[in-house]
Amino acid sequence: MNKSPHTSIYGMPYFPGSARGVLCRGVDGITTNSIALLSSSEIQSITALPAGFIIVEGAPFSHTAITLFGYGVPSVIISEQQALELTEGTSLFLDGSTGQITSNIEIKGRQAQEFPQLRARQTVLTASGEAVKLCVSVRSVEAAQYAAKIGAESIGLVRSEFLLPDDDRIPDQEFYRSTFHELCEGAGPLSVTIRLLDIAADKMPGWMPASDMPAGALGMQGVRLYGIEPVRSVIEAQLSAINTIANQFNIRLLIPYLVRYEELKFWRDWVCERLSQTLEIGAMAETPSSVLDIHNWFDHADFIAIGCNDLMQCLFAADRDKSELRHYLDPYAPILFRIFKQVADSAGGNLGRVQLCGVLPQLQGVLPVLLGLGYRVFSVDAQFIPYLEKTVNSIKLADAKRLAKDVCDAKESQEVLEILQLPIDRHLSFQVD
Repeated sequence: MNKSPHTSIYGMPYFPGSARGVLCRGVDGITTNSIALLSSSEIQSITALPAGFIIVEGAPFSHTAITLFGYGVPSVIISEQQALELTEGTSLFLDGSTGQITSNIEIKGRQAQEFPQLRARQTVLTASGEAVKLCVSVRSVEAAQYAAKIGAESIGLVRSEFLLPDDDRIPDQEFYRSTFHELCEGAGPLSVTIRLLDIAADKMPGWMPASDMPAGALGMQGVRLYGIEPVRSVIEAQLSAINTIANQFNIRLLIPYLVRYEELKFWRDWVCERLSQTLEIGAMAETPSSVLDIHNWFDHADFIAIGCNDLMQCLFAADRDKSELRHYLDPYAPILFRIFKQVADSAGGNLGRVQLCGVLPQLQGVLPVLLGLGYRVFSVDAQFIPYLEKTVNSIKLADAKRLAKDVCDAKESQEVLEILQLPIDRHLSFQVD
């Protein structure tokens, strides 16, 4: 009797490592021996961790999908059509590094824990000896503690909007004093950059009245809400709390969603008036208008963090949280890298004061291009540090520069994928159904 053919599909690699398990649909019934097939809406309902995740029609740059990084579980994003090829109860092998999902469980692949997970902090060097700073973005005290254990350069970004009281009350100074103190203490010797409250429609705390939040990336969010109650009182509470602990820890502040030079001047002065301590204050640049004016922003910003996720959604005019638009937010579009080249050239000698945040540096093949363009500081999810460190260690700067030039000279994403030697069918940049 002939054996039935193996099912084998390729999706978008999302978190590296491999897993074997039995396919289950939905969050119910997930065990450590499962490969969980979930829709984007089910991610928030996860209560147990499987061996691997398969996300159907996922939006890779959405706040919902990004929560998967904290689990450190191999993950792949597939289309709804591909999901129809998978049968519940089938034993599968999943490779989050290549995007492969197959019922041929005899296949050999890298293990999820291939790289050492805990080590002392150390300088990360390219193969040609250039230092690269791999910092960590966190949203909890536990994540800060893990960042210290994993050997991160620093806490590059604290997403303070996710630090919430258990009862959904409006957080006050004492809540933030206690929480920030615990987080900084957990980070140990690492410096900590606290991004001030950054509320948006897709990350709205329970204490914020929904009626006060116009939806969409072009609406009221980030610093635009700082003059409106109750956000104003919460920002005042954050600054008061930071003021009380700033002499105990190495803290920097980051102001979110600034778009104009005048806006940066105003809010930096506003923040400084509420601090008795002298702290480094940075600006979050997340729109084309902000990144393209970066050479002027250093007049009033001690450092600049580029939010790649929001920058991409503004650049491509596609909401990062809508899965039906995911093909427009193309991480391999050459225009994206030409923008980053223009920013790097404009920053000049200040490029070392620029930190790239978000999903983009974590995606397959992208980090070498960014290094070739001159970027050296990245804030990523802690679980990615071992993988990115290995990538950095393997790169010679001269090769990265040639790679970056070829990518910027390309006209289509398909050319970029070929230059990066990535399979075209696993990274669909644009399609019409």
